[in-house]
Amino acid sequence: MSWHAQQYSIFEAQRTRPVRDLIAAIPTAVVRNAIDLGCGPGNSTEILAQRFPQAHISGLDSAADMLQAARERLPHMSFEAGDIGHWQAAQRQDVILANASLQWLPDHDQLYPHLVAQLAAGGTLAVQTPDNLEEPAHRALRKVAESGPWAERFAGFALPPRHGASFYYRLLKPLCQQVDVWRTTYHHPLAGGISAVVEWFRGSALGPYLSQLDAHQAEAFVAQYHAELAKAYEVLPDGSVLLPFPRLFVVAQR
Repeated sequence: MSWHAQQYSIFEAQRTRPVRDLIAAIPTAVVRNAIDLGCGPGNSTEILAQRFPQAHISGLDSAADMLQAARERLPHMSFEAGDIGHWQAAQRQDVILANASLQWLPDHDQLYPHLVAQLAAGGTLAVQTPDNLEEPAHRALRKVAESGPWAERFAGFALPPRHGASFYYRLLKPLCQQVDVWRTTYHHPLAGGISAVVEWFRGSALGPYLSQLDAHQAEAFVAQYHAELAKAYEVLPDGSVLLPFPRLFVVAQR
């Protein structure tokens, strides 16, 4: 599965709003070292640097295209290729940021404590993950995958499971002095109707599905997905769609 910075950045303003809210809630006052895990094209790293201008901030991502975009955006910062699941800090971090990245990884019961262990005393793990697997856009993805001529190809296919607020609170509270968990639903106005909703998910959840198909099948899949979305979302009089998007936030201070 490849991630593309240009596709992701089509809706950069909307995708950046949650990380602004996340970073604003970080309680650590003195930040010397911070890292953005799954930094993407650097939009979240830039907000982190604005909050902590004196800190040494780096970014990690597995996608070469994302890293190139981040380096062009923030040439004075260090961005490295790597897998979040195997990341080990060279030194304790005061802030570990993971904005819309950890939902792609399994075994959160092991991953989150591992990340907390990389924090300095008083440091903060700040995570935002989409909490939308039961939203119409995801239900439509599963329906199209299961009902089309490619159904056999998707036998056993599923995105990694996601957990609720209580799971993360119970997991992290014994390891941290303070754990703050909340859920927010953003309503993003997308100009361009149903096609805009398709483009939004091309930059995220649609990608893993299309990666299972050849070009011809992918085109047909997207057409069916568009038709399903048209049943689920209202196009407003100005031609836009108001896309509800729930997100889960976890801010844990060690």
